[in-house]
Amino acid sequence: MGEIIVIASGKGGTGKTTVTVNLAIALCKKNKKVLIIDCDCGMRGSDLMLGLDKNLVYDTSDVIAGNCFTEDAIYPYQNVKGLYLMPAPINPEDEIAPQVMKQFTDTVKNSYDYILIDSPAGIGSSFTTAVVPANRAFIVTNTEPISIRGAINVRHALLKNGKKDIRLIINRFNEKKFRELNIYKDLDEIIDLCQTQLIGIVPDDYQLVCFSQSGKPSLNTSPSSEAFSKIADRILGKNVQLAFPKKMK
Repeated sequence: MGEIIVIASGKGGTGKTTVTVNLAIALCKKNKKVLIIDCDCGMRGSDLMLGLDKNLVYDTSDVIAGNCFTEDAIYPYQNVKGLYLMPAPINPEDEIAPQVMKQFTDTVKNSYDYILIDSPAGIGSSFTTAVVPANRAFIVTNTEPISIRGAINVRHALLKNGKKDIRLIINRFNEKKFRELNIYKDLDEIIDLCQTQLIGIVPDDYQLVCFSQSGKPSLNTSPSSEAFSKIADRILGKNVQLAFPKKMK
């Protein structure tokens, strides 16, 4: 039975979709079969990051409406074995109801080792749709106060939706900028504020952005790819040490 993980953030611009796509690739490189379900209705971006945007004909709403078979709306990413995408509806009016999404994921989860649900930023109605099927949740945050406040709000919303297995990913971490900002003493203070156990830190990485935005994330071999690999190992239950920057330990 596949594990379903929702990946959420309190505000836009944290790199949540980039995290979702690259974490899926890291899991596939460990011989796992992964489906990304984009739940960011009206603002979908996973298809662009995977270079699949020109191939799309159907999306989740077409499956729900009976306009196509499930497999017609699931697109393989040819550059990585075992990675598949189900895109979100491009029209916001086609938003899927939470219980309908739950019923749908129940029908497909046995076909995958992991389903990663890319939640829209914030805690609106589409957030609830993304959260309901999940048995685990990852919150993506940056180290700025507004992003951290958003992460705290998302945690509260996840708990209200009955999600207790929650982990934190600190994304786009730049130690120099963190020191210059001089708002928080260290990363432990951020983790304490978010009240969420850390599962990984992804460094600020221009190469990651370039490959993701050009639809070629699988080509990334920069330090961020190692960070995603370690997060994937921790998802798989391996005892991998958290990759704190040396000076931040």
